[in-house]
Amino acid sequence: MAKYKRVLIKLSGEAVYGSDIAEYNSDGKVKSVPVIDRAKLDRICCELKKVHDMGVEIGIVFGGGNIWRGGRLGEGFNRTRADHMGMLATVINSIALSETLENLGVETRVMSSVEMPQFAETYIPVKAVSHLEKGKVVIFAGGTGISHMTTDTTSVLRGAEIEADVVMLAKNIDAIYTADPRLDPTAVRIPRLDYSEFLAKGLKAIDATAAAYAMENNLPLLLFGLDDPENIVTAICGGETGTIVEKTN
Repeated sequence: MAKYKRVLIKLSGEAVYGSDIAEYNSDGKVKSVPVIDRAKLDRICCELKKVHDMGVEIGIVFGGGNIWRGGRLGEGFNRTRADHMGMLATVINSIALSETLENLGVETRVMSSVEMPQFAETYIPVKAVSHLEKGKVVIFAGGTGISHMTTDTTSVLRGAEIEADVVMLAKNIDAIYTADPRLDPTAVRIPRLDYSEFLAKGLKAIDATAAAYAMENNLPLLLFGLDDPENIVTAICGGETGTIVEKTN
């Protein structure tokens, strides 16, 4: 049984990157890597359909890191222009996500913060809520429409606007730890954390601006790993996964 009625799910673009199906030249060097691994996208969408079938109202922000990440690939580009490229990457992913869900029988709407009526509806909060109440999965594309903002921040902003019960951040790390578990084998998962403690410790698992905005709006954040797409259902049902950041006192 679902723990939440309305959720905002942030999906990492890297979760669908096709690095494991790269094409190679005869000398063994990578020739090309699909930016969207259809098999990975299909698995994620099958889990989202399970959640939808539970009656949960779902909003989604899909990152664009599999296509473009301004901070990593944008060297030599003006930061604003690099971020614009990243916003367009989220639109590509959002359309792919919408099409895959529609093929599974789940009705969707892609809403963009940047006007592009041939590809998506223009984002209007009250219209987004109307779509959710009618059982449609709403996919928020184009980031906030403003440069210098991460998709983590977009997720919390949209979560607050649609009055979601929780913002679920599906990452390439499965929780927040006392230290980097890739470097410190003694690192311990933190199941629950207060906003202020998260910010005071300078933890990097969630963008600090997003965490501060969530604290201001008393909006719980649940970070969990997307290495196994079934974690989406586990998280929705309140199972033991990830780390929840919320007001603890």
